[in-house]
Amino acid sequence: MTSTSESTQRSRPVKTAAIVTHGRKDVQAAVDRVRSVAEGANVSLVDDPRDSEIVVALGGDGTMLRTLGQLLGSTVPVIGVNFGRVGFLASIKPDGLERDLQRVFAGEYDVVELPTLQMEFDGQKQVAVNDVVATSSTLGRMVELSWAVGGEDLGVVPCDGMICATPSGSTAYNLSNGGPVLVRGLDAMAVTFIAPHSLHARPLVVPRGRTLTVGNRTPDVTVAVLVDGHRVGEMAPGGEIAIYLCRQRSLLATLPETTFFGRYRETFAS
Repeated sequence: MTSTSESTQRSRPVKTAAIVTHGRKDVQAAVDRVRSVAEGANVSLVDDPRDSEIVVALGGDGTMLRTLGQLLGSTVPVIGVNFGRVGFLASIKPDGLERDLQRVFAGEYDVVELPTLQMEFDGQKQVAVNDVVATSSTLGRMVELSWAVGGEDLGVVPCDGMICATPSGSTAYNLSNGGPVLVRGLDAMAVTFIAPHSLHARPLVVPRGRTLTVGNRTPDVTVAVLVDGHRVGEMAPGGEIAIYLCRQRSLLATLPETTFFGRYRETFAS
């Protein structure tokens, strides 16, 4: 995959699929609809998503990102039916479920490879599909974060925290904090400060091959580290984490006509 074009795989007719939901009861009727379409298409539904050829995710972007993360390292893509608030990653609308899933099961879909992040902290490595966030562990307390890219020091910023997002994660917490939307196909990560107490703290887009190093320079406050919304540890004063684009890719299935800019226009520009 180059830094300027997205990598798309060819699809084939589906023989096995799995269903993942956001866990609420309001999608049970949709589950039954998916089962009906699968039966009509002679597609076997399996319990373990990793044993399937494609996963149908019923929910919003949170459900999509969680499922993409669970399937890292596999060859199984995820197609989304939007039962959430935004659903930017989903290709299928609820009222088109039967029609569009029939197309998907017949092999009429694309698979897009999306970049992920590797985070190193306290000798451990974790992969993020969405974002890595460093934020004050004490509500209402500002922190001072140092940051460097590719070994070049960029100073210390007083703030509530920092977000490092993938292109797919750039439309989530990053966007709500004024960060840039990364067009699908960019092999880069977005770095955005949360409520910076500085006129000089600006979002930055960092390409593959450059490591972002974030340090806690606050003398009396620890910094919580979150990977895809899950708290994985705390940086003590003087601690550091390293974040860079990972070799692993998440596999997003889309309808052929579903483009990034079409979804952007429907979701954010209308």
